[in-house]
Amino acid sequence: MQLSMHRASAPVFVRNLRNLAAILKKAEAFAAERKIEQSVLLGYRLAPDMFPLTRQVQIATDMAKGCVSRLAGVDIPAYEDKEASFAELIARIDKCVAYLESFGPAQLDGTEDKTITLKRPTGDVTYQGLPYLLEYVLPNVYFHCTTAYAILRHCGLPIGKKDFIG
Repeated sequence: MQLSMHRASAPVFVRNLRNLAAILKKAEAFAAERKIEQSVLLGYRLAPDMFPLTRQVQIATDMAKGCVSRLAGVDIPAYEDKEASFAELIARIDKCVAYLESFGPAQLDGTEDKTITLKRPTGDVTYQGLPYLLEYVLPNVYFHCTTAYAILRHCGLPIGKKDFIG
């Protein structure tokens, strides 16, 4: 059986984002128990030149919704990037998951060779559908989910591999 573009994208993103939301719920409880302002954790970064936790979550959702939208040939929904609490980040993930789940195989399968062009300040970058998904989007979603996990783990949240994988 051949792996479909749908199976390799939307359900994979949904699983990763749901696991990330579960970690954020644990972080919200962790902050409340220890009387840590949420903004401290949300603004934390692993290195001075890295994005903070909030931006990691925003990028993970942006990558996922952008991928399925581009492959399906529909407009990418815009999210405002104004989340300032764990509840707001979880709501963003929930909204993104609902959007991802609205795509069926008929909308994504067969897009392996579709031309995807990303506009960059340094110039356009063009991919074919399958390499776009496998070599650009999936690594980015995993990177930003992993970095969000690592930030919270570094801050003392008692989570492990099972939390990340689900």
